[in-house]
Amino acid sequence: MRDALRPAAPARAVWSYVRKAPGTFIWLAILFVTSVIMHHLAPDTLDQVLQHRSTNINNLLHSPGRVLLTSALWLAGGSWFFYLVLYNLFHVPAERWLGTRRWLAVMGVTHIGATYLSEGILALAIHTGAAPHSAVDTLDVGVSYALAGIIAVLTYRLPWHPLRYVYAAAVLAFYAIPLFDNLTFIDIGHLSAALLGLACYPITPGARARMRGKRPRRRRRTRDEGRAGPRSPGRE
Repeated sequence: MRDALRPAAPARAVWSYVRKAPGTFIWLAILFVTSVIMHHLAPDTLDQVLQHRSTNINNLLHSPGRVLLTSALWLAGGSWFFYLVLYNLFHVPAERWLGTRRWLAVMGVTHIGATYLSEGILALAIHTGAAPHSAVDTLDVGVSYALAGIIAVLTYRLPWHPLRYVYAAAVLAFYAIPLFDNLTFIDIGHLSAALLGLACYPITPGARARMRGKRPRRRRRTRDEGRAGPRSPGRE
């Protein structure tokens, strides 16, 4: 009987792990499906599919909501398994720590903010003649802006000294160094996303308590509180 029940234990462990970060694994499942689709499409057809979902200047002007959402459902490069590792390293702990709603909020701020900042700079470059007009249709899809923002906001999950500062400096250096090599609007977007992720401190758990010099503390309900009975005077 025990042998028959043993296979269920690993399955329960996997399910317990997945259910603590549902948003991350739903996203990974969607990315798996779109990655399979990409693998089976002809190059010309794939280019059309991605172009329709690209957050380029033209698409942002005509259908911003659609492309901001759908562009994050396709991988710009790299295998799905590579992102599976990255998501488990960064998105899973971030979603568990922040909660799904705050995790989504950070991703929204960083993905949308970095997209508009980078495309705005590209539009300025086109206006001044530093970039060709054809750049308004540049292909721009992927999950890297949201990932950069999540990597950055995880700074606040670390202890204050000295690891937090070392980690933040390493993240900023990682995204800033490409700017000095071959500057592209995507590099600007990555650094912008990291900076926006750091700016999301106010919505991290316990941020207000830490600002007041207090540690966040969960209030546990005692057995006495759970019993039915008259309430004490002055208690709300």
